[in-house]
Order: sequence, then C-alpha cells, then structure tokens
Amino acid sequence: MYFQIFCREIKCIAKYSFLNIIIVGTLDYIVIALFAIAMIGIVVWVFKQKQKSSGDFFLAGRDATWLAIGASIFASNIGSEHLIGLAGAGASSGMAMAHWEIQGWMILILGWVFVPFYSRSMVLTMPEFLERRYNKESRTILSVISLVSYVLTKVAVTVYAGGLVFKEVFGIQELWGIDFFWIAAIGLVLLTALYTVIGGMKSVLYTSVLQTPILLIGSLVILVLSLKAVGGWDQVLEACRVTPVNEYGDSMINLIRSNRDANFPWLGVFIGSSVIGFWYWCTDQFIVQRVLSGKDETQARRGAIFGAYLKLTPVFLFLIPGMVAFAMQKHGITVNGETFTMSSADAAFPTLVAKLLPAGFKGLVVCGILAALMSSLASLFNSSAMLFTIDFYKKYRPKASEKTLLYVGRVATVVVVVLGILWIPVMKSVGSVLYNYLQDVQSVLAPGIAAAFLLGICSKKATPKGGMWGLIAGFIIGITRLGAKVYYTSGATFSDSWFKYLFYDTNWLFFCGGMLLFCMLVIVVVSRFTTPAPAEQIVGLTFGSTTDEQKAVTRASWNKWDVIHSAIIILITVVFYWYFW
Repeated sequence: MYFQIFCREIKCIAKYSFLNIIIVGTLDYIVIALFAIAMIGIVVWVFKQKQKSSGDFFLAGRDATWLAIGASIFASNIGSEHLIGLAGAGASSGMAMAHWEIQGWMILILGWVFVPFYSRSMVLTMPEFLERRYNKESRTILSVISLVSYVLTKVAVTVYAGGLVFKEVFGIQELWGIDFFWIAAIGLVLLTALYTVIGGMKSVLYTSVLQTPILLIGSLVILVLSLKAVGGWDQVLEACRVTPVNEYGDSMINLIRSNRDANFPWLGVFIGSSVIGFWYWCTDQFIVQRVLSGKDETQARRGAIFGAYLKLTPVFLFLIPGMVAFAMQKHGITVNGETFTMSSADAAFPTLVAKLLPAGFKGLVVCGILAALMSSLASLFNSSAMLFTIDFYKKYRPKASEKTLLYVGRVATVVVVVLGILWIPVMKSVGSVLYNYLQDVQSVLAPGIAAAFLLGICSKKATPKGGMWGLIAGFIIGITRLGAKVYYTSGATFSDSWFKYLFYDTNWLFFCGGMLLFCMLVIVVVSRFTTPAPAEQIVGLTFGSTTDEQKAVTRASWNKWDVIHSAIIILITVVFYWYFW
C-alpha cells in the first residue's frame, strides 16, 4: 500500500547522499553496536528454546501474548518508506497520504470479526482457511498469488531499499572493490535470514518487541525537537494552509480534497484505501500470521487492538515531521546558526535528524531504519516459507513428520532468501520504472481476495465454485490492468478505446473499488448456479453457521476494556478526520 510513497523515496536516494546529511559519530556507532548485541541476545535466547514442530517454528507455538503480537504487527508493517518516504510525502503534499496510515483502524476488524473464525478453524495459513471454507483449488490459487507477490514485490522492494539506503547512510561506494550496494543488500538479507531460520516466528515476534520502541522513541524525539524549532504547531498550520496543492482550493493541510484532484480524489481515496486496507489488515498472511500465533482469542484480539494503537502513530511520527520540515524551510528557521533547508522534499527526515538530533540519537535513527527493514524482511521470510511448507509441501506430503516440516520450513526460508537476492539485479536494472508499476500491484491484488474472504465469512450462500471464480476473476482483471499499464506506457501512440479507458485511464483508486464490486458479483452469480458447501464443512466458518457454544467462547474472550480501547481508537480516528477535514 505504500509503493506510491516508496517510488518517490527511491528517486530521492538517487539524487542525494545521506552522508552529507546524517553524519554518524563514535557515540552513534556505540548505539548501533548495542542494538546489534541486543538483537543477538534475543536470537540466542530463542534458539535455546527448542522448537519441535512446524507450529513452534511458524506460529511461535501459538503461545504469543498481546504485547508481542501488537508490536510485531506494527514493526512488520513499518518500513523505510515510512521513515523517509512518508516524511517526504508530508513535506511535498501535506496530509494526503495520512489516509493510508489512519486506515490502520481496520486492524480492529481483524481482531473483533476475523480472529474468532481464524482461531476456531485452527488454520496455519490464509490459503488453508479458504480451503476449509471453499475448496482446495481456492487454496492453491491464493497460495500462488501470495508467494509470487511476496518474492517479486515485497521481498524484492525491501532488499533493494536496504542496499540503497545503507550505501548512502554510511557513504561507502565500494568495499574490497565491490559495489557497497551489494554488500549492504546481501548482508541485510543474510543477517535477517539467519535469525529467521534459527528462531522462526519467535525470533520475529521478540525482536519486534525490541525494534518497535526504537522506531517510536527515535521518531518521537525528532517530532518534539522539530516542533520546538519551528515555534509550535501553529507555525506549521500557517505555512501549510497558504500552500495550495491543486487548482481547486485545497491546501497542504486538507485531508479531504476535491474529487477532481488527479492524485487524491476524496471518494477514490476512501474507496481504494478501504479495499486495500481490508485486504492487507484482515486477510494477508503477512499480517494475519501474527494474530494466529496468539495463545487464545483474548490475546490475539488484544494484540490487534494494541497494533491498532501503534498504527495511529506513523502520521504523527513520520508524516507530520515532514510538514514541520516544510514549515521550517518556508519560515526560514535558523538552526545552530544555519538557515534550515532541504535538498528535496524527500530529504525532510534525514535533514531533521542531522540538524536537530544530538550525538547518539543519530545512531538510534540508523537503528530505527535497520529495525524497519529487518522486521519487515523477517516477517516476509517467515510468511513465505510458511505458505510453501503448509500449502504446498504438506498438502502433497500429508504424512510428513513435524521434524520434516520444520526442516522444509527452514529450507524454504533459505530459498526465498536466494530468490530475493537473484531478483536484485532485475530491480537494479529497471530502477524507478519498476516502482511506477509496483504502486498498482496491491490495488489489483486486493479486491478479488477481499471479496472471497468477505462473502465467505458473511454468507453461507457463497459456494466453493463461487469463491474460487471470484479469486480467478480478480487475478485475471489484475493481470490485465498491470499489462495495460506496461502496454500503454511503452511510448507509442494509441487511439482511445473502451479498453484503454477502463484498464488504463481510470484512476487506480476507483478501479480498485470497481474490481471489488465485480468480484463480489461474480461470487454471487456463480453461487446462484452451483452447489453450496456441505453444512458440516463450514460450521463455525461463517456468521450463519456459528454454534451457540462457539459464540459463548468468543463472548468470554473479551471484556469491557477491550470495547473501551477499541472505541478510543475509533474516536481518535474520527477526531483526526474532523480536525484535518
């Protein structure tokens, strides 16, 4: 969901060197070393806890608490696109990208609506859940889509970013005659893979507990110091309100913008961000695997609630500092005897770091960048390996021992690592061109999957064939959309046609919403003419088939404080929209 921001980040990295901005001193290197020691300590501790089964490796033995689950959800989601790109978005376009961040409230839907179904089904993966609800073909389709997208997009993007970012952070062009990009990228991959292969989900969860506070503390310090330097929030509002972002009267401070805005039409944003948010937070293995590791419904739900709290912070910790940097430059604020200036909007975050942070805190920020990259990459490795092991290997080797599954899981992790490394040259050769297409990937993957899960849980009438063809329709339309993007941006001249208008000219946000409706329609129509699943197959997997006993278990898993905290999150979201309307 953040490829649009990330595209700009990569272009920025190519334009300027972080070395000229973030000067890392001795004390900062000490901080980085302490972070590394703490990470090693956690991995060693996890390694000493013997993992005897695939459930131990992939889901931490289903024994995770709400603290580890929530921290892992947040740390897995936050990447370098937040630390740099989101601040850059704030400095260039103001509050527009906040929609994607504030949609984190949908983690509550995961906790309150989907966790009971996922928990009582005792599945390990989302494709496995679709097999329980629909058929084995649906499982295979989703597994293939997920694995390919993880390796070629999420893993590749994170690895590529890591190589570029750390090459510039440390200002090293070559080492031992080798481009430092390769050393940084492969080093990041191998380091992350090492503790993922050794410790599995436990390593991912408990390193996240360390990484999350580092991300929060480092960014919070920047927010406080930058607001102090600019003269307070009122100065930021003054600068942003007088800066237009389109010809329709909207300024940088406006969250809701004219529906004629080319980039952020308010209706399209609400539709597109909701569809993508629902898919990402409620159905994507990358996120859902964290709540599946909970010891019970209570811990899983509270982990989701805690994750939703944490997901409210990126707007304030990353985007608003970008707006502050813009205001500081606009007002000509002097810092340490020098007028504050940025080489580009995307330089907002590192410039604030360099100008405002004392020694030691710069090292903390570098640790934050490293933590963001490693946590996302570790989660991807573990999720990808789990999808292969459970949805492919175990499917065709149902009698395989737990020891064998554990071994295959580790091997699968290594394979994903190798594929990610092999994909780097492709990423490096096409550069920013690829990112222009990657921003559309999630918007065309999400609708078909979201439709299958939404109707699958809400209605008993959705048949196995209906769910399967909904997934297939979503995949075909998505591939057609991506192919059209490639075809019509080739540089040739093309005449107008309904195909070009629909699959290329239509705003990607509106297209995403239209895809969801179409895929839901496919499921409904096909279900009308095909045989429903046997009642015993779907018991407990839909609202209409949940037994009284299952309802009682779910009711006993929450109390008034879970409701109160969820209400607080919704209230904060509503107030945020009201304030920046």
